[in-house]
Amino acid sequence: MIASVRGTVQQVRLDGAVVEVGGVGLLVHATPSTLGSLTVGEAATLSTSLVVREESLTLFGFADPDERAVFETLQTVSGVGPRLALAMLAVHSPDTLRRAVSTEDLTTLKRVPGIGHKGAQRIVLELAGKLGAPLGTTGSTPAPVPVAADRRTEVVEALVGLGWNAKAAEDAVGGVVDDAAPPVSDADVAGILRSALRALGSGRG
Repeated sequence: MIASVRGTVQQVRLDGAVVEVGGVGLLVHATPSTLGSLTVGEAATLSTSLVVREESLTLFGFADPDERAVFETLQTVSGVGPRLALAMLAVHSPDTLRRAVSTEDLTTLKRVPGIGHKGAQRIVLELAGKLGAPLGTTGSTPAPVPVAADRRTEVVEALVGLGWNAKAAEDAVGGVVDDAAPPVSDADVAGILRSALRALGSGRG
């Protein structure tokens, strides 16, 4: 297993980042929160989890080992694969997921696209006692960030890829961006995606 990678960030995309390690560019899929902490041209260290499939090897990266541990534990639930586990961590912090499971808060779990009532019940049942107690960390919602119209389209497409419908995605992005401002960096775009996900999550019951 590749437990971590350290190298220079070559590119930050909406679904991941390219990190150069020993002359090789590794594509690491990550949450908007993790992507927002990366800067192109600077060194970064990510805790990673390698998902091996017959047809592919996919690397997922996280800001810290705790987020990676939660990602891997989520996949022990029947029907939860790496993409859905990543979507859960895109919408909620590890501690929010711990609280939701420990308090059987199905509403919070259903805020993740792709998780319905039965899926939320299964997650609570199968993860009981596995995630541990909340560590006390809380996430803050970033302030609205200026973004150009072409970037808005990229963010909307990323949200649709995570399971939201186009109308909801467009409304969420429209609530956190200002079209009149000049283009922004990839890191800012990741922040916008994170803000839009939180807006979508808070409005889903």
